[in-house]
Amino acid sequence: MVKIRLSRVGRKKRPSYRVVVADARAPRDGAFIEIIGHYNPLTDPATIVIDEEKVLEWIGKGAQPTERVSILLARLGILEKPTKKHTEKLAKKLAEEKAEKPTKKPAKKPKKEPAAELAEEKPAEEEPTAEPVEEPAAEMAEEKPAEEEPTAKGKE
Repeated sequence: MVKIRLSRVGRKKRPSYRVVVADARAPRDGAFIEIIGHYNPLTDPATIVIDEEKVLEWIGKGAQPTERVSILLARLGILEKPTKKHTEKLAKKLAEEKAEKPTKKPAKKPKKEPAAELAEEKPAEEEPTAEPVEEPAAEMAEEKPAEEEPTAKGKE
């Protein structure tokens, strides 16, 4: 697999990077196929120079940019802003939780009847909190006898 990634150059404590196309198995600062740009994070603002035509050519050939390089490409407007892998998982998890839990506040109604709104909201808030409390209590009740039995057998 071919990757578009950063290769470190520069002095000790003064990093500067080349944006290179390299085989994924090659070491970070080792053999590469082509240099397509450079990146200096020490300047203010950071210097990013990347040949857009070469990037698009290599991506067309199947090269995969690393996470850091894809962020740099997004800053230049060459690619769309990438999403992190853990961010995608978190977004899926949050979407599932929202689908499972009912919304706490119903859609806003006209404020002509505030007493009616309060009566409707109170039961909706009490139900979701009551259900999770009951389940752990039932589980604990099942676990306690199981724990007590081995200790009773050990005493006999």
